[in-house]
Amino acid sequence: MIVSSTTPELDSLRQKLIAGSEKVQQQLITQLLELGDDGLNVLQEFLLQRRHTLPTWIDGKVYQILYNSDTPTSQEFLLNHFPQGLVPLKSDAGIEYNSLQEALVRQEFQAADLLTIQKMCELAGPQAIKRKWLYFTEVEGFPRTDLQTINRLWVVYSEAKFGFSVQRQIWAGVGKNWDNFWPKIGWKNGNNWTRYPGGFTWDLSAPRGHLPLSNQLRGVRVIASLYAHAAWNE
Repeated sequence: MIVSSTTPELDSLRQKLIAGSEKVQQQLITQLLELGDDGLNVLQEFLLQRRHTLPTWIDGKVYQILYNSDTPTSQEFLLNHFPQGLVPLKSDAGIEYNSLQEALVRQEFQAADLLTIQKMCELAGPQAIKRKWLYFTEVEGFPRTDLQTINRLWVVYSEAKFGFSVQRQIWAGVGKNWDNFWPKIGWKNGNNWTRYPGGFTWDLSAPRGHLPLSNQLRGVRVIASLYAHAAWNE
């Protein structure tokens, strides 16, 4: 149960949060946090109103704030209304994505990256699980639903900074030129490839599109197949 306070300031913030652009919403979230429990209650209301639509990174940011809050009311709210997390974990292959969602909610990006390649190998089948990497032909056969779920988890919990769709947009923006793409997302500096894992940045200070590390998929053909997948046409 959400116990709401009503003041002119709170009412104004509520309305602006609902109607504002993502940039405005991001600023308002910061303002609401400064109001303590009253601000958290407004954020709960906001999330509840939007629960029947596909979550955006704004929803993800609000969810993470409530998740990290030490207030019992916030924890009870999430347990009652989002017991499985914010993002619907749809899979046409029977794959479990709870662990990936939990890692991304906590912004444990290195762990989430390892889970991502693990889940993609599960999608490809027993041989891929054994070898721990993918052939481009296996990527072509991935269910659209599963790739969309993996991607949405990354986008929602990274403030839209990470995800395959984000990388694909950047790649298209540089004319699908791989040599221009790698340094743009921080995977290469001059002639030197970024070394795993210490060379990569495992937080939101990383370049846009830095994660997940598709270079673990081994080779341009695999990544090209991923970015050409029908999952991104919807």
